[in-house]
Amino acid sequence: LNNKVLSRGYLLGLNFLLNEQPDRAIDVFIRLVELDEDTIETHLALGYLFRRRGEVDRAIRIHQNLIARPSLDGEQRSNAILELGRDYLAAGLFDRAESLFKQAMGAPAHRADALRHLLDVYQQEKEWESAITTARRLQGLGGERLGPLMAQFACELAELKIAANAEMGEVRQLIKRAFGFDSQSVRASLLLGDIEQQEGRWRAALKAYQR
Repeated sequence: LNNKVLSRGYLLGLNFLLNEQPDRAIDVFIRLVELDEDTIETHLALGYLFRRRGEVDRAIRIHQNLIARPSLDGEQRSNAILELGRDYLAAGLFDRAESLFKQAMGAPAHRADALRHLLDVYQQEKEWESAITTARRLQGLGGERLGPLMAQFACELAELKIAANAEMGEVRQLIKRAFGFDSQSVRASLLLGDIEQQEGRWRAALKAYQR
């Protein structure tokens, strides 16, 4: 009987989700958690709904309680860790999110998702070298062409060097690196054109802008 009630509850909650009624879905999943505290999927669904509704603190508590359970198998623990990382990311707690996404990478099934979230963290934190490394690893898993994105990160580093009045040789190396990621990078071409113009190499500047 208990399993039948749970099954009906899942279907009802999913129906509310599909009909974009998250508040009613939350009510259903809260009742299911009260009925069977060991149901991992219900906790994950409830945490997701709280995070989606902006109640990140409640989502964090649910996922922290899940991770504290010694009965979780490796897949369930990794899933809960990934969800908690998403909670921290939504809350702007980037250091905690980064740590959890690195943990979640240990599970092959969650590696790509964890890398995508890490990439999001590094972009928001403006950690461009880490973003390049992460994008390279994600691209290495196959299926995603991230060269243009990595070129943008290299250009960000070049602009930081320019703002810090670094040697132009260092800036040129970063622009060259950007072209290595994406030979058609518009931003890298514009940066190179600006440098050539500032240094009085008009033909080289024109060539870069034409490119």
